[in-house]
Amino acid sequence: MKIDLHNHTTLCNHATGSVDAYVEAAIANGTDVFGFSDHAPMDFDPGYRMRFDEMTIYQKWVMDAKTKYADKIDVLFGYEVDYLPGHMDERVLNADVDFLIGSVHFINGWGFDNPEFIGRYEHEDIDVIWQNYFDLIEAMAKSGYFDIVGHIDLIKVFKFMPIKNILEMAMPALKAIKAADMVLEINVAGYRKPCQEPYPSPSILKAAFDLGIPITFGSDAHNPEQIGLFREEVERLAKSIGYTECAYFTKRQRTLVKF
Repeated sequence: MKIDLHNHTTLCNHATGSVDAYVEAAIANGTDVFGFSDHAPMDFDPGYRMRFDEMTIYQKWVMDAKTKYADKIDVLFGYEVDYLPGHMDERVLNADVDFLIGSVHFINGWGFDNPEFIGRYEHEDIDVIWQNYFDLIEAMAKSGYFDIVGHIDLIKVFKFMPIKNILEMAMPALKAIKAADMVLEINVAGYRKPCQEPYPSPSILKAAFDLGIPITFGSDAHNPEQIGLFREEVERLAKSIGYTECAYFTKRQRTLVKF
């Protein structure tokens, strides 16, 4: 059983390839459960997400693929939602989905993982940035809105590393994730970024395992060629830490399967 729940579509305005192309790539890679979780609409940063009036189109694309490929793969419908207080919308949070991924891409309105705004790092205290980031992850978990934590240590994307101990900063967020009964994704996109490792790092993943936090996997693909990349590496990492099962969701209900 191979699970891949974090993948995008052209509706986010920074991905390429048809829905069919993504699904066919997943089938070719031996994936059993494939989830679309494109960037949910909100009244902030509209250039990097679908519009509210495109939600119906998005759902139709995914549901059509679910039917078309039903004998080959289980296609799931979700959203990746930015945790951004004051901007999250009930139309998304209450949508009829299989799962919601909660992610943090903004610190005080700054898109810290966007190369367009990388220059701001020069003017910030890196330890403060990292702490603010994990505080937001903690608040996201405590909100109760989401099923899966997206790329928990995304703040390392450009490899601007703190002086303070990362695990100490992350532990309150991990404990909140455990208390919320959320799933932590192992996201391979970090291999394609300057940090050159998955999200989360091995040390954070080990702490999650010790807390009993379940995992899932995500390609975070923005084109079909990225589907399934680094799968063997992250499965080996998860097994080396002690994980033997991963999760997927159907209508917000979690299922654990061996990998």
